[in-house]
Amino acid sequence: MVIVGKKIKNFSRPATGDKTISLKDLAGKKVVLYFYPKDSTPGCTTEGQNFRDAKAKFTRQNTVIIGVSRDSMKRHENFKAKQKFNFDLLSDEDESLCNQFDVIKLKKLYGREYMGVDRSTFLIDEKGILLEEWRGVKVKEHVEQVLDACKKHK
Repeated sequence: MVIVGKKIKNFSRPATGDKTISLKDLAGKKVVLYFYPKDSTPGCTTEGQNFRDAKAKFTRQNTVIIGVSRDSMKRHENFKAKQKFNFDLLSDEDESLCNQFDVIKLKKLYGREYMGVDRSTFLIDEKGILLEEWRGVKVKEHVEQVLDACKKHK
């Protein structure tokens, strides 16, 4: 599990654009790593659009945005293209990154219980140290909260 103030263990995952992204490759930039339940669902689409629309503001803060879900690369490529996302999505089908960040939780939907991704965001500094975390995220105004945190950690 990750702890605020501690270094994040390096990870490497397949990403959109036929790439593989690892944390060590992002050294020198802050990283917003946001976990979301599923491509093309209403909340996940809105969250991605909000990050997309604020990307220039994050870039000015030397910050890269990366979305993560358990969806396949094919689903990610379609979701990214349809929503015109200007950042990469990582596929975590084996849940290794979700488990590293402890975002798989028991959820309920219409009385049915299942294990799913708890919408969560992590801000990592230029040296790989976890600066802040948001768990159980509500989409509205979340991107502004994350951007404010980026500005605070210059």
